[in-house]
Amino acid sequence: MSGQEVVVHGDGEVLAAAAAARLITRIVDAQAARGSASVVLTGGRTGIGVLEQVRNSPARDAVDWANVDVYWGDERFLPDGDPERNETQARAALLDHVAVDPERVHPMAPSGGKFGEDADAAAAHYAELLATMAEPAVEFPVPRFDVLLLGVGEEGHTASLFPDTPYVREQERAVVGVHDCPKPPPTRISLTLPAIRAAAEVWLMTTGAAKAEPVAAALGGADPVDIPAAGAVGLERTLWLLDPSAAPRG
Repeated sequence: MSGQEVVVHGDGEVLAAAAAARLITRIVDAQAARGSASVVLTGGRTGIGVLEQVRNSPARDAVDWANVDVYWGDERFLPDGDPERNETQARAALLDHVAVDPERVHPMAPSGGKFGEDADAAAAHYAELLATMAEPAVEFPVPRFDVLLLGVGEEGHTASLFPDTPYVREQERAVVGVHDCPKPPPTRISLTLPAIRAAAEVWLMTTGAAKAEPVAAALGGADPVDIPAAGAVGLERTLWLLDPSAAPRG
């Protein structure tokens, strides 16, 4: 696993713009190397802000969007098109504005669809999808994710993995239905830590003084059961993008 890098930007807007520039470069580099790229998106103010900055960047057209595979790290288990779904927000922020191949955009299933209200079945289906996209003989059955974007919550959660829950302890499955979340909505779908750790690069992006304590704990080697973000590390790189108030002191 990679070491941890920390980059502090002046404020949330600068952070989002800088992360967008990094993301465009990362995708272009992956496509130069292999012809395609694979990205895992996140929601939240910063995650969606990054996508908006990509959309507004003159460099966005350097990306061959038709050869980008798009996944999500977690999703609110809400009806299709619900404004609180990460997919809905990501489409409005970026995906509806670039020439992505619809067949290469892989959202997690909504509630009320094929799987009804069964988030566990929807999660199992997403795990099956990831397995079909995985390269042969990989350690964990998920695709090669070039970059996986994450946020960090005030209690240290990342994706929809909250402290001291069965879901953050999961080691066998790539995707889980998450129930009784401590913040709404209560039902979600999430990649597990082993699936996250299969990514080449993991970028954790967060702002605000309320995040300083969990960020410091994660960087200090906390147990992922207590601070799930501590377990979100990439195979080649783990990058923390922070504003000054979220950055560790000293």
